[in-house]
Amino acid sequence: MGNMNIGDVKSERDTIISSVITNLYQGPTPTITSLHQLRAPVADFVGRELEIDRLVQALRGANGRGEAAIAGIRGLNGMGKTELAYAVAQRLKDTFPDAQLLLELHGAGSNPMTTEQALQTIIRAFDPRAQLPNNLNALRSIYLTLLTGKRVLVLADDVWAARQVESLLPPPGCALLLTSGQRFVLVGMVSLDLNVLPQLEAEQLLLRICPSIGSTAARMAQLCGRLPLALRMCASICANSTMSVEYHLKALEDERERLSHLRDPDLPNTSVEASLQLSYDALDPQAQHVLCQLSVFSSSFDITSAKAVVQRPGEGQETTAEPWRVEDVLGLLYRRSLVDQDRETKRFSLHDLVRVFGLERLEGEGEGEEAMRLRHAQYYAVIAGGADELYLRGGENVRLGLKLFDMERANIDAGWGWAREQASQQAGSLSQDIDELLVDYAYATIYVGDLRYDKRRERIPQLEAALTAARRLNYKEAESMALGNLGAAYKNLGEPRKAIEYYEQALKLAQEIADHRGEGFILGSLGLAYMDLGETHKAIQYFEEHLQMAREMGDRQGEGNALGNLGIAYKNLGETHKAIQHYEHCLQIAREIGDRRSESIAIGSLGIAYVDLGETHEAIQCYEQCLQIAQEMGDLRGEAITRWNLGLLLAKEGDLIRAIELMQVTVDYEREIGHIDAEEHAVIVDRVRKG
Repeated sequence: MGNMNIGDVKSERDTIISSVITNLYQGPTPTITSLHQLRAPVADFVGRELEIDRLVQALRGANGRGEAAIAGIRGLNGMGKTELAYAVAQRLKDTFPDAQLLLELHGAGSNPMTTEQALQTIIRAFDPRAQLPNNLNALRSIYLTLLTGKRVLVLADDVWAARQVESLLPPPGCALLLTSGQRFVLVGMVSLDLNVLPQLEAEQLLLRICPSIGSTAARMAQLCGRLPLALRMCASICANSTMSVEYHLKALEDERERLSHLRDPDLPNTSVEASLQLSYDALDPQAQHVLCQLSVFSSSFDITSAKAVVQRPGEGQETTAEPWRVEDVLGLLYRRSLVDQDRETKRFSLHDLVRVFGLERLEGEGEGEEAMRLRHAQYYAVIAGGADELYLRGGENVRLGLKLFDMERANIDAGWGWAREQASQQAGSLSQDIDELLVDYAYATIYVGDLRYDKRRERIPQLEAALTAARRLNYKEAESMALGNLGAAYKNLGEPRKAIEYYEQALKLAQEIADHRGEGFILGSLGLAYMDLGETHKAIQYFEEHLQMAREMGDRQGEGNALGNLGIAYKNLGETHKAIQHYEHCLQIAREIGDRRSESIAIGSLGIAYVDLGETHEAIQCYEQCLQIAQEMGDLRGEAITRWNLGLLLAKEGDLIRAIELMQVTVDYEREIGHIDAEEHAVIVDRVRKG
């Protein structure tokens, strides 16, 4: 062929194609079974109705218009892509009556089917004895000629990349349905990113396979991450085990043992871990390294967090010649369905079982889990401090600070919780780092933490850990801070005597180190605690001392707080007009500096004063304003107090329905946090309800 020109080559190619097609159609008539290869989904298939409807409509609609239809199901291995594809195909048997063909492309394996092999497989479904070329263009021509005029559905399962199936795009009237662990697009393809099962459907799947799972289904579904493969594996193990369901549930609770439990005891290679390992092995060492490090994130994270926590591979590890960028590797992991991304918030996340898988391999990635968790915890202590700083700026920054904290709370709590756990174990070389971290978290959450954390279950244990750490480090200022905040927590729980014990220790330390701002804050806190004990004149002495100190330092916030506290004291002494003067001065300062929390307290205090004067209309207006501010800030405690006061006032005015509604919310909140007055307030609500 050396002397042939381009035209001669084209002519020979066309002759070959024509000959092959002629031979193809001279073959035997295919049997029905060879052209209808798709089975029904497994008998215990549950849910996915919305996904099925969407895919059926996409494929059926294009067929009805005489167009080629293409749909892709994408997602993590074990997500149930193949069974969903079979369920869709079942609904489309009548739409594509000529053939429903299966291609198992093995894209996630070490030996994926080539495009040429895929085309040959489909052609041989029509003629098993056909002699076919290996030339891609020739095979593509045969494929199109063969399917044109027919209504055929091709299911291409486990596609590795777009190039593997581009030549399988069918002619009009036919459809291609594919599944893949990769996120890619084809022209005209309707894509569905498959997620975990909804909670109720996950429980239904467990119970359908193993009814004896019973009431533990909800927790078991959560521990399986609602991943269909994990759910099936777990339910099957329970159904065929001599051990109790509670035994298996306990095994799943241990994160370190979870993956080892989700495997078929008779088929060791059939497991969630083996499924994930296929995707992991297909990554280059750099991407494996990043995936393992990302596993320290307990919740969603943004690109900035990833850059701060994930480190460059260590020396001796194989890397590519390209510049190392976390965002590029994240993009790769997203395309491989090992990382998800919320397209609106741009935040990334790992499925729980992928996270556990990564943590197990972190030690082998050149850096231990301990070092990664320390870096993660240190970073989120900074984030928590940023939220507190925004909150303190006042104005609209209050909402921004609270929004930042709420968005990152899961990671903040994970970092703080890990540090407390390490401190309890007295971790050797990291002991000082851990202690400093505990102190940092306590400082970082002084204001937002007081709003967001439950006082008894969360705040007090956090602060006790910080106090112990500060004492080990001999950080007097941090020790004083922790003592003062512990006092505030106990006061808010209705235990003023215990609060005073902590405040007095904090005051002594603040005076010892000449921390005048801290000293002023503690003076005010002591006054409030004595107010709770009914010792109003003693409280006024503390408030006056605080006011003088704040003015000398130019501390406007401290000045406002002292004025508000004095207002409360004078109101308790029956000097209501004098109290109102202090409240109004406090409110003026709060608005000047944008301190929404102090503004809310001042307005609420004015409401109480107006009630004493019998000015009900003014009092209700104050309470309504106070309630709105508390709700905007997410201040559950302030909201509960305001609801109670407004409810009492409305009950006196005869509006019992709204009064009971408001007061019951307060009782529910107090019961939840274990407040000492919860049951006493519940009795009052019952009296109001009975009229």
